[in-house]
Amino acid sequence: MKNIKKNKKHRKKINCCLKIAGALLGIAAIGCGLYAGVLGRIHDTWDTPKELLAAYMAYIPDAEYEKMYEMLNVEASGCIEQEDFIKRNSSIYEGIEVQDMIVKIMEFDEGNLSVKYHTSMHTVAGIISFESEAYFIKGEKGYELVWDDSLIFPQLRSTDKVRVSVSEARRGQILDRNGRVLAGTGVASSVGIVSGKFAEKEEAYQQVAELLEIDSQVVKNKLSAKWITEDSFVPIKTIPKIKEVELLSFSPDAEVLKEQERQKKLLEIPGVMITDIEVREYPLGKAAAHLTGYVQGVTAEDLEERAGEGYTANSVIGRSGMEGLFEKVLKGQNGCKIYITDEAGKEKIVLAYQYIENGQDVQLTIDANLQTAIYEQFQKDKSCTVAMNPYTGEVLALVSTPSYDSNDFIRGLSDEQWAALNESEDKPMYNRFRQVWCPGSTFKPITAAAGLESGAVDPAEDYGNTGLSWQKDSSWGSYYVTTLHEYEPVILENALIYSDNIYFAKAGLKIGAEKLESFLTELGFNEELPFEIKMAQSQYSNTENIEGEIQLADSGYGQGQILMNPLHMACIYSAFCNEGSIINPYLVYEKEANSGYWIPNAFSTETADRILEGMIKIVNDPNGTGYAAHRDDMVLGGKTGTAEIKTSIEDTSGTELGWFAAFTTERTAERPILLISMTEDVKERGGSGYVVEKDRAVLENWLNRK
Repeated sequence: MKNIKKNKKHRKKINCCLKIAGALLGIAAIGCGLYAGVLGRIHDTWDTPKELLAAYMAYIPDAEYEKMYEMLNVEASGCIEQEDFIKRNSSIYEGIEVQDMIVKIMEFDEGNLSVKYHTSMHTVAGIISFESEAYFIKGEKGYELVWDDSLIFPQLRSTDKVRVSVSEARRGQILDRNGRVLAGTGVASSVGIVSGKFAEKEEAYQQVAELLEIDSQVVKNKLSAKWITEDSFVPIKTIPKIKEVELLSFSPDAEVLKEQERQKKLLEIPGVMITDIEVREYPLGKAAAHLTGYVQGVTAEDLEERAGEGYTANSVIGRSGMEGLFEKVLKGQNGCKIYITDEAGKEKIVLAYQYIENGQDVQLTIDANLQTAIYEQFQKDKSCTVAMNPYTGEVLALVSTPSYDSNDFIRGLSDEQWAALNESEDKPMYNRFRQVWCPGSTFKPITAAAGLESGAVDPAEDYGNTGLSWQKDSSWGSYYVTTLHEYEPVILENALIYSDNIYFAKAGLKIGAEKLESFLTELGFNEELPFEIKMAQSQYSNTENIEGEIQLADSGYGQGQILMNPLHMACIYSAFCNEGSIINPYLVYEKEANSGYWIPNAFSTETADRILEGMIKIVNDPNGTGYAAHRDDMVLGGKTGTAEIKTSIEDTSGTELGWFAAFTTERTAERPILLISMTEDVKERGGSGYVVEKDRAVLENWLNRK
């Protein structure tokens, strides 16, 4: 009687624990109201075989193999040793990556002491489900399970093996608008060592390590792996493949000759081999690195974080840029088969099969030739450039310099290379086109639009020639707004042509902080751009508001605390080409160009046309600051800008950012473009004129291309 009461108490406790575990593990027995989810062994005996089986199955997802073994009648189970039991179960269940196991107890045969049940589980190759039968023995201590391999899978015998075969999906390509590959499959050289032919001496390790620019311990570690035999080829490092066309050229590149000499020395070391392998390749190299990003092999952390997403130890994963943004689309789905083989290795039965789905290609609006032309102009500068079609919103180029080579991440960076990238003062890993910068005079057309729309600025009003410096009154103390040119009359159009800081400082004061803030908010300041790549948000102040008259006056000509993202600026400039509506920028190519607007009617057609006329004269009037970019064959509009970067108002040693924006002004232009470039440190290098010359060369390449 005492034992019966004890068992009833235990049964209540078991049922409670089973329900909790069923919710946590997703393991439920539907037919008999039993929940196969026990978090720990409650007692040494089980009231029924059904309870025992449910508890046994509940241990599988948590790999509680020792507790499973405790439930067996070892003699009836072929006297299997605990170590062998654990090894057999763990290698199968963990090898097929069992998750969400559900067990339904169907029927108990009291005469045979057997339980029929249905099991389903998620695995690396999909769902496996089956019906089976488990047998029990009732001993002095209660029921015990009779185990054999068929309890794992009904068709499995002790001499059989469960195999997992994975077919890696082809990663999709990243293409430009014309189908040119920006990221795709290429060939590299794998340097490896045949263990049995390699003299495992310190001198040999050091020689290989020095030529591959890695630590000798890395070589030693790779050659000490347990799987290696004397005939094994052990990959050590991926390096560039030297193509015959490079060597046969009239004047081979010095880097190619250097690489050829390195590989020659490697092959002179006994046991070293070099073989071709397929790798991810980035044909534009540094010219598009910040745009495409790069892939790397998955880490243990990746596999843990992305469990169930189809990654294996051999997979690669996008780390940045388009590779990271479109990872799910590009990676595809590996093919996978789980099957049983007999003692001779012959396939007996397929348990689960998942068809391979190669990754999808992603085609961008980017023009590879334009991307490269921009990079070649600015590669030695700290710079960023955005190019777009102002009438469709298609982004044609996104360039950040200096840059890095995405291919280096595929081949493997040495510690020295990684340190050089991260510690360089030029910050080649820093993506400048995603950031915000002080716009300087390129902001003046936006101030002009705010003034015209609010009615605060009369375009015909002459503000008067006050010389090259000005302050509102003595309350500004020693602070003056300065400009570079004197001219008359001091009206809006001339102020744009001569890029007059004083005029736009006065215009800012006329507009007022509240109206300027409201106008800029409506133009998308302090909010994210509707674009595939996340860009930093443009701002008009470091706080919620423009504080004080001096900050307001400085804001009028693009200084103060105004910061703008170059793509955002390009979008606003598009309104001057689109009768006041701001285009919606996009990066994924569409056969029929999408010309939707992000902000329709941001300002009136009259305002857009008036400012456009001024911007045309900036490039085409000999007095215009952008005249160096004018062309005889077409009409361009534009705006220059030089922004002072100072630690305080009194700072006279600050650096300068140079800007130039240029665009085709006719919808009928054969190759429409809006190009905006920003370059750091242009002080003593010609200011914005330095940028104008480089953009002029880019435009020449683009507009004259057939």
